[in-house]
Amino acid sequence: MELDGKVTIITGGASGIGRGICHAFAAQGATVVAVDLNADGVAETATQIGGTAMTANVAEAEDIQRVVDQTIAQFGRVDLMFSNAGVSLGPGRGASGVDLLGDDADWAKSWAVNTLAHLYAARAVLPHMLERGQGYICSTASAAGLLTSLGSASYAITKHGAVAFAEYLSMTYGSDGITVSCLCPLGVDTPMLKSDAERSALGRFLSEAPMQPDMVADVVVQAIRDETFLILPHPEVREFVRRKADDHDRWLRGMRRLWTNMQEMSARRDSEG
Repeated sequence: MELDGKVTIITGGASGIGRGICHAFAAQGATVVAVDLNADGVAETATQIGGTAMTANVAEAEDIQRVVDQTIAQFGRVDLMFSNAGVSLGPGRGASGVDLLGDDADWAKSWAVNTLAHLYAARAVLPHMLERGQGYICSTASAAGLLTSLGSASYAITKHGAVAFAEYLSMTYGSDGITVSCLCPLGVDTPMLKSDAERSALGRFLSEAPMQPDMVADVVVQAIRDETFLILPHPEVREFVRRKADDHDRWLRGMRRLWTNMQEMSARRDSEG
């Protein structure tokens, strides 16, 4: 899909990857409706790109339906729905034992934002797209949805759900003119990663040399142009997935070593102040 002239909705548009994608799509000539719970942040994004800002909670189906309905009322259609918003929650640094599994509140919010929000977006926009016989749905998951995240069970599992749901959409509606992509980045320089760096050993590890959001957005634009399902801004992720598939037990042993190394690194940095 070429983005020039297309009407696009992008959730999580107030900062990070979402803001980067808003800028990249607008630069390609797309009409951008930026959506976020952060009203000030998303208004700033819209002002920067000459787009439209809408405030919504992606974890509420009614909010996403309202965004889609308002976009169609204003612009006549939705060509591309980018369900990008996400959260990273879990135990803080120093957690151990069963506490590493996280609490019920973290799980509930992670399910709502990282998985169910993609369902709500699809339910809202699919009837319109199916009626037109064309449309594009893109979602942001994470490399954690392919490889499993260390340090946050709720993040890893809900991101797996996001990848699986995107695959389901592609298999089920691909013959009806609906194209689907799934973005699975590794470490990206976003407010969420900065928060993770304060909270967890994995966040510290990934924040060492993060990719910039505009670089991720450039990869996304090309992937949408090529209509590629799996969008991997970090090429090493593809190799990690291959190794996992080739020898699952060996991959698990390697991940255990990585987890131990990250914990030791974090403890050493804490002791050094």
